[in-house]
Order: sequence, then structure tokens, then C-alpha cells
Amino acid sequence: MADKLNVWQKMNRVQVELKAPKNQYNNFGKYKYRSCEDILEGLRPLKEKYNFLVLLSDSHEYSEGRHYIKARVQFVDCDTGEKIEAEGLAREEEVKKGMDSSQITGSASSYARKYALNGLFAIDDTKDADATNDHGKATTQAKNTTSTGMTNQHLKKLFELGAKKGYSQDKVRQHIAKKLNKTAEEMTLAEFNKMLDGYEKLPDKE
Repeated sequence: MADKLNVWQKMNRVQVELKAPKNQYNNFGKYKYRSCEDILEGLRPLKEKYNFLVLLSDSHEYSEGRHYIKARVQFVDCDTGEKIEAEGLAREEEVKKGMDSSQITGSASSYARKYALNGLFAIDDTKDADATNDHGKATTQAKNTTSTGMTNQHLKKLFELGAKKGYSQDKVRQHIAKKLNKTAEEMTLAEFNKMLDGYEKLPDKE
């Protein structure tokens, strides 16, 4: 059956059938999340069924004084060689307690790869902050939630508007990272409204 499907049909089947449960647990935030490895493990049984490969690679970007890791994930149809790809962008922390520079880069790579996989396989992880988010201290958690006021509903609204304008969730996150030097979850309400206003001024995707 797999050899009768084109690359887009295979991708559609994989997105429908993919099971990537949230097998990780954040002790501080007390929530479950899925890692990059969980997604790849979920793809494993589908690779043989639909005869495709998933290729991951990283590159480095430097913008406005900050370092970013850009991850690229490719869905390769082994029958035809056709590819579908997506990218994820993550900013390296300047300092992360308990981590050396290589670990900081590795953490950013995992984060970027996860969001590239999310974008390619239509996985909604807007609530997840992944394993690198240990929340620091309680004051840091308050800063990132209560004082910013960001909720899943805010992010969903922004991502839906971005999609209406022709931008994937991954692209919207990249825009936020480059413009604000922070993740979507770290935006203040004022920054959220500014981003929302910017997308609203763009023409709808035809």
C-alpha cells in the first residue's frame, strides 16, 4: 500500500497515525511533556509501514547579539526521494545554572528539533515547556506566568492567525524569537498584542 502513496499522502497518514505520548515529567511544574526522543520513538513503527526516513540537522545563527540553533527535519520518501521539511529555532541561553557551553547548545538543539518535528507532524505542544524548563525559582515561574499573563488561549489565537496569513506555528515562533529575543511563552501581553496586530495587517493566504 505504501508504494501507491505520494509523499504528501504518506505524510497525511503519518500525521494521523503518529502516537507520541508525553512520557516525560517536570517535577517542579508538575506536568507531563514529550521530548524530541519521544516523537522519534513514535515515528519508528511508521517508518517501515510507509517507507520513509526522518533526517535531522542543526545550524548556527547569530542575530542581534544572540546565538540561535536552527534545526531542520526532513521527511524523505524512500520510494521517490521526495522531501518535506520544516525548521525550528531556539535561542541559546547566555548562562544556564549547572550547564557548560556544550550542554547549553545541546539543550537548544533538542528544543529546536522538537519544535521542527512538531511543525512537520502537526503536533500541538503549546502547553509544553520541555525538559530544559526547570522554572528556576518560584519567582522566575511567577515572572513567566502571572506577570506576563500569557495563556494557551493567547498562543492558540496567535498561531491560528499566523496560519491564516500563511505561516506555520514554527514560523510564528521563529518570528517571535527574532523580533523579541524570547519564546512565545515568555511574551508579555503588550508584546503579544503587538505581534497580533502585525499579523492582522498582513494579507490572508490565498
